[in-house]
Order: sequence, then C-alpha cells, then structure tokens
Amino acid sequence: MTAALHNSSLHSLPLLARGKVRDNYAVGEDRILMVATDRLSAFDVIMGEPIPGKGALLTRVALFWFARLGHLVPNHLTGEDPLSVVAADEVAQVRDRSMLVKRLKPLPVEAVVRGYLAGSGWKEYQESQSVCGVALPAGLTNAARLPAPIFTPATKADVGDHDENIAFERMVEIIGLDLATRVRDVSIQLYQTAADFALTRGIIIADTKFEFGLDEHGTLTLMDEVLTPDSSRYWPVEQYDAALAAGANPPSFDKQYLRDWLETAQVDGRPWDKTAPAPALPDEVIAYTTAKYQEALDRLMGG
Repeated sequence: MTAALHNSSLHSLPLLARGKVRDNYAVGEDRILMVATDRLSAFDVIMGEPIPGKGALLTRVALFWFARLGHLVPNHLTGEDPLSVVAADEVAQVRDRSMLVKRLKPLPVEAVVRGYLAGSGWKEYQESQSVCGVALPAGLTNAARLPAPIFTPATKADVGDHDENIAFERMVEIIGLDLATRVRDVSIQLYQTAADFALTRGIIIADTKFEFGLDEHGTLTLMDEVLTPDSSRYWPVEQYDAALAAGANPPSFDKQYLRDWLETAQVDGRPWDKTAPAPALPDEVIAYTTAKYQEALDRLMGG
C-alpha cells in the first residue's frame, strides 16, 4: 500500500481549497484536480492521524457510482487522467486518489435524501413528526424505513461548522423554484437507483447527500463525491432487523466506530469536548476504521 497522505502539497498547481477530506487544485481556468487525502473528520474536527488508503477507497466508490448513474444526470468528470496534469515528482500523491473534473458554479445548497429515519432526521422527527418541513407518519422509530424517500436540503457550512437543515421553501428562495425542483427530483431518482442496487449487495443506504453545480451552459451537473461512506449512511442489511427492534442504528460502514471511541476518549483526564485538536487515535481504531471502508467497497464491487 502507498504511504498515507494527510495533506497533499503540489507545487505545479495552485491550491484552491482544503476541505475536510479533499484538496482542490486549479488546472487552468476550467478544471479542478480533486485529491482525496486520507484525512478523517468526526464531529466536524479533522483527526491528526490519517486513515491509510481511505482516499483511494473513496475515489473508487465515487467513480463506481458516477459510472452507474451517468444516464440520470451529467457529472463533473472530464474523463482525463489526473496524472497528466501534475509534475513527475507529484504522481505518488495523486495516483488512485484523484479526479480531474470540470470547474462548475456550485449551488449553495446540499441535496440530502433520506430513505430511513436516522441522525438529525430522527432527532427532528421526535420533536415535530417531520423532517425539514416534510410531515411523516406517526409512530416511526429510530432507523425506520420511510414510506418513500424524502428530500431534506441543507445549507453548506464552512469547514468546522455544521450544515443546517432547511425546508424546501427556503431552498426555493436561495436558488429559485425551477432549479430547486430539478435538484429535488433528480436527487430522489439518484438515491432510489443507488439504494436499489446497493440492496443487491447487502448494503442499505439510509441517507446520502449530493452536491450540484452549473456548467458554462447552465446545465445541472452532479459534482464533488457521490454516494461514498463519507457522504452516506451505509448499513449492513443482515444487521438491520435486530437494530430496528432495539431502536438503534445498525453499525455503519464508515466512521461510526471512530465516533463511538471519541465519545469515550479523554484529553487531559477529561472527556473530549469535540473541538480541535482531536485526541490521538490508537492504532486499533485506525485499523478498524480502514477495514470498515474496505468492507463497504468490497461489498459494493461484489468482492
């Protein structure tokens, strides 16, 4: 396995931004090199230790879904080799973990689709029997499957801040009715298509978030990552019924193990307060987290 990459440092391209996971570099005026590092964030704090191989795994999962869903909506992939735009001494940082994509005008709203009640959706449902203004039937429990997938948009937050759930009406105010309606409809279609396929591989996709942008012609385009364990809740189907009966979420194929460990972690003899810096991760937490990402990929690819 190649060395873990916590931060990329390319001298041949200008850095546009470092996100929680990806480092984005400008390639001319019209393209971006997205490098998926091995960084891991939890509770909106980036961990000090990388998860070896995570960036390459996320990239493979995203490319898998872009290929499977390309008939539903255009995406930002250029089809060009990311290695073709970096210097020879930078290839090792970029190989297998990068996408060379079109530069788009990003929409300032995240498209979240939920097929199951979990996380902030479950919390909101308990208070109002609705999620983001979408009324739901009474009597649902944590991890319950919804009668049909629902669209629950969110505003994008800066690194370190929390995204904020909003009602569809607020999304209309931000980007207009036509665009909001198209984003909602295609997002539900993308989710349903992916969730149906994932079930055949023993994975429940409980919810996910998509990001969209507009190209130079104003065409709605799927961008960023898509349907990875970082942007989606992946549950093993064989553990779903028992978890539902217990009113709990099934164990996720992502960083749930890490989150659970962080809830009990101590810094200077006190529970960690979920602000940077994060506690140092033990080797076994890193290894287990890596294994969960790998298992998600293996199931998806039929491995």
